[in-house]
Amino acid sequence: MDVKAMMREIGQKAKAASAKLGFASPEAKQAALEAGADCIEASLEAILAANEKDMQFGRDKGLSDAMMDRLMLDEARVRAIATGLRTVAAQEDPVGKVLAEWDMPSGLHIQRVSTPLGVIGVIYESRPNVTADAGGLCLKAGNAAILRGGSESFHSSGAIHACLVEGLKAAGLPAESIQLVPTRDRAAVSEMLTMTESIDVIVPRGGKGLVGLVQREARVPVFAHLEGICHVYVDGAADPEKARAIVMNAKCRRTGICGAAETVLIDKAFFAKHAAPFIEDMVAAGVEVRADGALAELSGTVKARAEDFGVEYLDKIIAAKLVDGVDEAIAHIRTFGSNHTDAIVTEDDATAQRFFQRVDSAILMRNASTQFADGGEFGMGAEIGIATGKMHARGPVGAAQLTSFKYLVTGDGTVRA
Repeated sequence: MDVKAMMREIGQKAKAASAKLGFASPEAKQAALEAGADCIEASLEAILAANEKDMQFGRDKGLSDAMMDRLMLDEARVRAIATGLRTVAAQEDPVGKVLAEWDMPSGLHIQRVSTPLGVIGVIYESRPNVTADAGGLCLKAGNAAILRGGSESFHSSGAIHACLVEGLKAAGLPAESIQLVPTRDRAAVSEMLTMTESIDVIVPRGGKGLVGLVQREARVPVFAHLEGICHVYVDGAADPEKARAIVMNAKCRRTGICGAAETVLIDKAFFAKHAAPFIEDMVAAGVEVRADGALAELSGTVKARAEDFGVEYLDKIIAAKLVDGVDEAIAHIRTFGSNHTDAIVTEDDATAQRFFQRVDSAILMRNASTQFADGGEFGMGAEIGIATGKMHARGPVGAAQLTSFKYLVTGDGTVRA
């Protein structure tokens, strides 16, 4: 296979499709997404059969339990994919919105109006649902998408992508609006990163290795999602029962997602009053707690090393540390965090406000699990990723974040003096 030629052709088709999507009606895009969702539900057995091939590939490759969980589809997850598409379909169309308008003394009337970005390349690992999430969100925002899924999810992504194409055809939109790179060859990734003539932005969604590679080598602009090194800080004024529930959920609900807590910081004042029952809970649930200081004396914990902090484990492992108040917690997060999602558990409004003001992460939470760091949970239907940078899009990247804008300037024979 001539990967370079193949990717050039995919890029040209995407560029042509994006020109038509730029003025596609909201009704046509909605119809395509709804038809794609219908196809996914109707193709349930075929998608699960494709996923079993991927699961066997993952077992043969020796993937961790957490990574296998990311890869696995069952009936509930497939139906959730379809539901996510329908939710995106039902949202207000983000294209053509007047973001601002004003009149100038010269007689000009100026509008800033949202427009599609153009062609979006999405490079992702493992999770086959990203195929639908990314394809659907790009389409909703009037963008063409080039999707390059991980080798592990090759068959599942292909089966889901086929349904998205059926939806496009049913709505009379170009079938090339959402393309899936049909090879596991990593050379396709290298090609995507340099396709400045046809791709307008790259969105990497995966581990540190993938995102680091994209950031180093891309000549196309990148929406970065580097790591999910998420912290939960349990303040001295935290409700102990809330803390217990939140920490357990943040770590254990699903350990392999980017919103999973990787470090718990405990105020010494809280520990003096309540100890740390959530650490006992995690140990009982099979989590390896790498504990620092006095926490290492708790039954079942492992003494932490310095290098155990600032790590995205994506597994049943968490680092734990005592801190002397909110300022020390903030300093730790600034040193070891990844600007993804960090949470505080406290009943003190002033402390919560201080945490919100001084922690510079894309998502900050109070008295809630970090596992809510998800576009669907934010009412976006789905997300293409969680951007940890500061340019353009930040936090969950939904359809609205996949637009740019242009200025529409109207005069009446207006000339400049």
